[in-house]
Amino acid sequence: MTTGTTDLTPPPGTIIVFSDIWCSFAHVAVHRLHAARSALGLDGEVSFDHRAFPLELLNHAPSPRSGTDSEVGRIAALEPDAGWQLWQAPDWLYPSTTLPALEAVQAAKEQGQRASEQLDLALRRAFWAESRCIANRTVILEAAASTEDVDPDHIAAALDDGRARRALSEQAAISATDRVNCSPHLFLPDGSDHANPGIEVTWSGDYGTGWPVVSSDDPKVYGELVRRAAP
Repeated sequence: MTTGTTDLTPPPGTIIVFSDIWCSFAHVAVHRLHAARSALGLDGEVSFDHRAFPLELLNHAPSPRSGTDSEVGRIAALEPDAGWQLWQAPDWLYPSTTLPALEAVQAAKEQGQRASEQLDLALRRAFWAESRCIANRTVILEAAASTEDVDPDHIAAALDDGRARRALSEQAAISATDRVNCSPHLFLPDGSDHANPGIEVTWSGDYGTGWPVVSSDDPKVYGELVRRAAP
């Protein structure tokens, strides 16, 4: 299992991705990474090492539903195929934390990087496209079961014994430093790093009452980043 190492330069063929699951910009970034990798025929050559940027720990509070809802209308238009909807489940099912889901993604690395990628993607879709409470153990395990390479029983055991919790805590500590600026923040084998690649954004009003204002968006940068990461 990859832990929260302080070395943020991955080996050739790997992109480190710091993010949170309930970050809309990360949902765009992860979708674009997968799409770019497939388009370039590099699915077997480049992997994504997901690491946690837990917003609730950095902000000392859970992310409010009003904040994520306000982002959907604007950010979803950048990548509609990633899967989006305004929250449709009852308010009491809105997740108050993403820590168990982030922990599960780290635990899946014991089954391989591909398994971790698949679980990360399944959990993002569960939250953004299906309005599912990804704080719930059953939802996390159902997301695991929906993938090809993740063993849900392994994830259940890992959540029970907390084997990935230290990795999550180490990654959270790194996220709190100035080495990682935001969700998403990508680190490449050539030593370069890229915060929220291709997107320039400001905020109109306060988070939860205002909305994001995207001044520029260049999705083509993801193809270049994946090429540069290839061995």
